[in-house]
Amino acid sequence: MSGILDGKRILITGVLMESSIAFHTAKLAQEQGAEIILTAFPRPTLTERIAKKLPKPTKVVELDVSNDEHLARLEGVVREELGGLDGVVHSIGFAPQDALGGNFLNTPFESVATAMHVSAFSLKSLTMACLPLMSDEGGSVVGLTFDAQFAWPQYDWMGPTKAALEATSRYLARDLGKQNVRCNLISAGPLGSMAAKSIPGFSELAAVWDERAPLEWNLADPEPAGRGVVALLSDWFPKTTGEIIHVDGGLHAIGA
Repeated sequence: MSGILDGKRILITGVLMESSIAFHTAKLAQEQGAEIILTAFPRPTLTERIAKKLPKPTKVVELDVSNDEHLARLEGVVREELGGLDGVVHSIGFAPQDALGGNFLNTPFESVATAMHVSAFSLKSLTMACLPLMSDEGGSVVGLTFDAQFAWPQYDWMGPTKAALEATSRYLARDLGKQNVRCNLISAGPLGSMAAKSIPGFSELAAVWDERAPLEWNLADPEPAGRGVVALLSDWFPKTTGEIIHVDGGLHAIGA
């Protein structure tokens, strides 16, 4: 039985833990027939160790998305390994500690700028670095967000950063549509990932899901979000772009 990603070549960022959405995306992508390549920073050896738990061996490339030299050499490395790309997964987010945890009014611009560069602008820079690897048939870019409609407790400057990521995705969808490149985001509910653990007071934020989500939400299960990413990478959404698909147990639809 064929998979929905048969013949697809996918670059996936952010595989740092087995509990991450990126890891489950990589696992599901391979199970659905894709060839994949992973990127990692700052510790590629960590990703190499986690990658051994995937169904098939895969190459890991060091990539700092804020480093122009790393971005410039990415095309050659991927072309040598896979020949080209049909999809890209952006699973990257970082903010300095003083930009989180209730410090919104006191965060210096330098920390905000770092968060914006790594977490939002990188969607554009990564996409442009990978664009020459996509054929005339185009491809699919999928990123991960955390619903930026609301001001979440403790999330602070990562909120505006995710809002910038969401806007960036829409503008990429506008400008790359002529090349048949789709750009969409998955807005997942909270998960016990490495990124979540870096947020002071994360448990307070996550508790909202226990009380309000219409569908039961499991903080320890990133697979539903991974399935959403894989679906958007496939040919089953050929005319969907600039969209944010919520995989959050339905909480986004519930009012006060």
